[in-house]
Amino acid sequence: MSQLAFETENQFKDSDGRSAGAGLHAYRPIPRISIQAFCETDAVAQQLSRASEDRRMAKTHAQLHMGGIGSAVELFQTMPTPNLILLESSAAPRDMLEQLAALSQVCDPSTKVVIIGHYNDVWLYRELLRNGISEYMVAPIDLADIIGVIGGLFVDPDAKPLGSSIAFIGAKGGVGASTIAHNIAWSISSLFKNEVVIADMDLPYGTANINFDQDPPQGIAEAVFSPERIDDVYLDRLLAQCAENLSLLAAPSTLDRVFDFRDDSFAHLIDVAQRSVPHVVLDIPHTWNGWTRTTLARADEIVIVASPELANLRNTKNLLDTLKQLRPNDGPPRLILNQVGIPKRPEIAPADFCNPLGIAPLGVIPFDPALFGNAANNGRMLAETDSANAIVQNINEIAHILTGRLELKAKRKPVLSSVLSKLKRKK
Repeated sequence: MSQLAFETENQFKDSDGRSAGAGLHAYRPIPRISIQAFCETDAVAQQLSRASEDRRMAKTHAQLHMGGIGSAVELFQTMPTPNLILLESSAAPRDMLEQLAALSQVCDPSTKVVIIGHYNDVWLYRELLRNGISEYMVAPIDLADIIGVIGGLFVDPDAKPLGSSIAFIGAKGGVGASTIAHNIAWSISSLFKNEVVIADMDLPYGTANINFDQDPPQGIAEAVFSPERIDDVYLDRLLAQCAENLSLLAAPSTLDRVFDFRDDSFAHLIDVAQRSVPHVVLDIPHTWNGWTRTTLARADEIVIVASPELANLRNTKNLLDTLKQLRPNDGPPRLILNQVGIPKRPEIAPADFCNPLGIAPLGVIPFDPALFGNAANNGRMLAETDSANAIVQNINEIAHILTGRLELKAKRKPVLSSVLSKLKRKK
């Protein structure tokens, strides 16, 4: 069975099969590989199915089969083996080794094999590794186990730490999502001295260049329309320096062409940016199409900016429900309530807005036309305009939370409000 030519010796699992490592957020995306999984029990099949749908596995091509080692041997007699084979086997240790000998006869030497067994046996573990198996996992397994093991086999351990991506989107047009995104990005770069890249993804109407008083000749359009050229060097040429640790991929903000994109048009650009800096802020326009959906599905953090009125509540609820389906293994998006307290406008109280959504707001930002207007007209950030303002302190606190330096205090479980009932009656 040495033909399998597998590597990596990892620490033996605890008796419950759980890894003691960090949570899913610590794992890098898995590269573009093919995976064939063979399961004997519904419990393992369910966990592998969940893993295949996780955003960290978005680039992989995975197929799930019911059946153990025998099914794998039968299939690979007539087709090439993938990059990775995941095999569940309930066979006794010596029987399992005999069955794997048959697999070695049909398995390509470059293919990696991971066994999910039901015996917590150190002798078996050592024998499997000695015979070229990449890893042995003891059932029951969970999502973090699976993604952690696959990442350990295919992600370069010497690669630079991957930067986080924070996607901002407005629940409705005109709620100030871009302004909030730009100011939070500025706070992260200035407070923590971390490099931040803002990607203004609203190509026809983006405002980041105005907000930062920039007029770069190139920007995000050149990157998206020439994906084959994108690397660290090319990206650096496209960035406009806004502050000491803050760079901008500006939108052209012109209507001289139609900006239609494939679902994954921005994916490679974001990957390159995340390899270059600790934080990438994605300013996503208030549209719903294939590429905005894909970008949101793959972002590390999502922040919805909403104004406290009924259409915003409906749209926020729809976004939360949709993103929960797209990102079943991630926490819910964050919520920022902006433009709160506009004179003479009927509004929903922040508590009544958030209770039916089941989430606490990351921040509640009051309406202050003088502060925001002066900053916008002068191409400056809020902190540069009035650093002592309470809104600036609020934004700084949000920056701490989004970068993991503070935690949002948990609220008591919300109750269903009459506002949500009103929405349901309108449908």
